Amino acid sequence: MPQTPSVPPLWRKAPWLLLAGGLLAFGGFHVWSLVASNSVVRDAFAGGMVAALATALGTLPVLFSQKLSDRTQDTLFGFGAGVMLAACAFSLVIPGIAAAEARGLDAWGAGGVVGVAILLGGAALLAMERLVPHEHFIKGADRDNSRTIHRTWLFVFAIALHNLPEGLAIGVGFAGTDAVRGGALATGIAIQDVPEGLVVAVALLSAGYSRRLAVGLGMASGLVEPLGAVLGAAVVEYSQGLLPWGLGFAAGAMLFVISHEIIPESHRKGHEAWATGGLMIGFVLMMLLDTALG
Repeated sequence: MPQTPSVPPLWRKAPWLLLAGGLLAFGGFHVWSLVASNSVVRDAFAGGMVAALATALGTLPVLFSQKLSDRTQDTLFGFGAGVMLAACAFSLVIPGIAAAEARGLDAWGAGGVVGVAILLGGAALLAMERLVPHEHFIKGADRDNSRTIHRTWLFVFAIALHNLPEGLAIGVGFAGTDAVRGGALATGIAIQDVPEGLVVAVALLSAGYSRRLAVGLGMASGLVEPLGAVLGAAVVEYSQGLLPWGLGFAAGAMLFVISHEIIPESHRKGHEAWATGGLMIGFVLMMLLDTALG
């Protein structure tokens, strides 16, 4: 009985690749339309691109050297956590409460709205973390070469989950406050994205990926931020009544990433003092940026 010729894997995947490409093109067209037609969204996109470029810049040393001690990595993790914590407090939560009060709510009502939004942001990230298949990119990984392609995509999903809240925060910051305060928030996130990009690329390299692939994935991870920035700015621009909710939601999403990923990883290898020192320095630096520029 003649056997049916096997279909090459590429041809089996072609319809899905075409569908994915079409969705990306469709989404890209609408994102560019928003950027071109709205100055606030355009500013948010620019802030997200600065953060993405900072991430890309941080990955470049991996092309020349892979030496980065565990203590240095943990200190950088702590620094990033401190920047993000200060951004949550000074650039998102406090302006969110002020925005709610400006709409007629008393102190309890304003705090309640932002508090609920924070919990919703954390719950959304928890749901994505549970539902989207991914592999924690800052935790140990095996070296089974037969799973390299599969694990590459799991790493990509994990990095996207990690960077999305930062992009949302930049977008909501530009749409919800003013260009100066939004720029301060984007600057702070970009500062912590430089060591973050380095740590991500080093983690991928230590997991068995080539230097070029580790750097490429590290650079690509930052592209989530301008997309998140456009989304956050567009939603708040659509209805200013959503501003307190958007600021709180972005803060909650960032708090989830800090507590669920960054701080546990920075304390995992016994360098708690260095990680805590980095956290405090990052917090103070972002506080100064926000209060001085905002």
